[in-house]
Amino acid sequence: MARNYRAELVGVFGDPVDENPTGVMEEAAFEALGLPYRYLTLRVKREDLPDAMKALRAFGMRGINLTIPHKIAVIPHLDELTEAAEIIGAVNTVINERGRLIGENTDGKGMLQSFSENGCEVRGKHLVILGAGGAARAIAVEAALAGARKVTVINRTPEKGQELAGMIRSRTGVETEALAWVPGMAVPGDADILVNGTSIGLYPDVDSRPEIDYGSITPRMVVSDVVFNDPNTLFLQAAAARGAQTINGLGMLANQGAVNFRLWTGKDAPRGVMEGVLKAEFGLK
Repeated sequence: MARNYRAELVGVFGDPVDENPTGVMEEAAFEALGLPYRYLTLRVKREDLPDAMKALRAFGMRGINLTIPHKIAVIPHLDELTEAAEIIGAVNTVINERGRLIGENTDGKGMLQSFSENGCEVRGKHLVILGAGGAARAIAVEAALAGARKVTVINRTPEKGQELAGMIRSRTGVETEALAWVPGMAVPGDADILVNGTSIGLYPDVDSRPEIDYGSITPRMVVSDVVFNDPNTLFLQAAAARGAQTINGLGMLANQGAVNFRLWTGKDAPRGVMEGVLKAEFGLK
């Protein structure tokens, strides 16, 4: 039999993507299982997304990840959304099923699994999230579905935060609140979990952190960040200095990667391999 030299293609569309380590993690997983897949890290500008989605179809790619700024803009280019993606209103993963592009969202699932792995359960807790974009929406919705007592959305554009809070309340019945983000504002005193759901602190903006009153963070809070590069963000450093437990974005990324691997290949991901590669990339033990 002739050897097959063709690889199945997956990857990520985003801008920026130069510092995104997902490809290293996924390629290590493909190699570990001996699968003929390649993960392409592709810079796609906002205005070029329509052409990129046409290329995905033309190349017969098995799927793609979406990161900033495409998680919401990609939706009109898809044939179908999963229930989670439809409720969240954002997509971070596309699966090509025989020419039909299906949008899924694994952001929230990955973060909640990371919480659990660090001894933090969402059920019965008050979760406060900074931001109302793609990742923030996913985490807020998944937290509500997992039984959070209350979800508070803090966003610079009040209308966007109110829309998200209202949607969660109507779809899940969970108590919600939307607050306008005023620089230097305090974290609600009864918050159990605080999440930075924005891109503030993402490389190359590593010297920035969300503008909140860090003195309002208490040791009883769990503080997490969706930013994974650099994983030791100034946001988390400030929270740790206040005595809070902190959870960086690498666990969320590894968990997302494992779910994506399963969706694209139909096989269980070598989770240990993926997490090990990420830790090595960032010099962590």
